[in-house]
Amino acid sequence: MIKAILVDDEAYIRDDIKSKLANYFIEDIEIVGEAESVEIAVKLIQEEKPDLLFLDIHLQDGTSFDILNRINNKNFDVIFITGFDNHAIKAIKIGALDYILKPIDDNEFKQAVTKAIDSSKQELDIEKLVEISSEYFQGVQKKRIVLKTLENVYVVYEDDILYCKSEGNYTTFYTQKSEKILVSKSIKKALELLSDDIFIRCHQSYLVNKKHVVRYNKQGVLIMNSEVKVPVSSRRKEYVIDKIF
Repeated sequence: MIKAILVDDEAYIRDDIKSKLANYFIEDIEIVGEAESVEIAVKLIQEEKPDLLFLDIHLQDGTSFDILNRINNKNFDVIFITGFDNHAIKAIKIGALDYILKPIDDNEFKQAVTKAIDSSKQELDIEKLVEISSEYFQGVQKKRIVLKTLENVYVVYEDDILYCKSEGNYTTFYTQKSEKILVSKSIKKALELLSDDIFIRCHQSYLVNKKHVVRYNKQGVLIMNSEVKVPVSSRRKEYVIDKIF
């Protein structure tokens, strides 16, 4: 049985989560505590040592990242509960963590919890994921992102990414270290992880880091400082040149 703690400063949200857990996961998850503040949550987590946390992003006395940053041994999974907050959602995505939007949709809830149940059977390495999400949320400039493949979890500095190439629902990230990291994301989803003032969509299938661009030639190609060539679509030519040069 998975032990869960609910953290939200709105009682009706906690009640909604409890109801959904009772309806769909009564044999899998036991609620061992509830908290409405950072202070209460930290104390409860340290005492109960849960396997799963449902965390509201914004609480009256802080944020859920304040809670996580105060817990030393993060031997649990996390599902964030949030309203429509672009900054918080991007922070969660960058750390490759899970979230559910308020008001909570039943299907989204079931998918997120099922994934958490499945991950509880594996070794969790949430420490680094939380650290990276928290960095972005708090405005750390040297941005890192988490990229999950079928076999590995990569932590990559955004500045080290040269360009991205997409094929359907998969995108390969090419780095300065000559790594090729293939993730199950469309080019649109990949761009959501990156800084849109640095990464330019120069083609239907390509994103390029403008910091690594050396020149643009008459053949409609961007030359990177590694001599890699990245195509520019004709309809994006003026936009790309304006953004990069």
